[in-house]
Amino acid sequence: MPGPVFLEGEHVALRTIEEDDLEYLQEQINDPQVWRAIGRDRPVNAAQEQSFYEDVVCTEDNVTLMITDEDAVGTVGLNGIDTGNDRAELGYWVDPEHHRMGYGSDAASRIIEYGFQQLGLHRIEARVFEFNDASQALLESVGFVEEGVHRDAEFIDGVYQDVHWYGLLEGEWRKRR
Repeated sequence: MPGPVFLEGEHVALRTIEEDDLEYLQEQINDPQVWRAIGRDRPVNAAQEQSFYEDVVCTEDNVTLMITDEDAVGTVGLNGIDTGNDRAELGYWVDPEHHRMGYGSDAASRIIEYGFQQLGLHRIEARVFEFNDASQALLESVGFVEEGVHRDAEFIDGVYQDVHWYGLLEGEWRKRR
């Protein structure tokens, strides 16, 4: 049974992730278009997906939600919420069958708003690999600014990849609204 809707976007609803979602999440995270884009380098089995659910989804340090249209299409979250410094890292992925439909930017916009308005964050950061032009464009479209590059920071598909770091400050976000 799907979890309750927590945030509504223009095109998506963001709902809680429940144990019934784990099979879908495992299937998607093992899709090469997803695991490459988020920097995974190993397959995820059912026990590991269960651990992700328990160790990430079900903790106070993260807000991880399912992106849904009529069905699940991905996840979005604020990870490593640091209440001492009022910051978190934005993370997301969208099922490859639903790319270029606006789901990622709508979901990111909703959770960014939640982070600044409800959690009182001052800064949200994100990282993206050099080959992921679509994700870089998504971040820039919702107001993120590229702040730097960690050269050859991740080894993906036999090649070291640069990691581009982005940031969005609460004041910048308010000016865009």
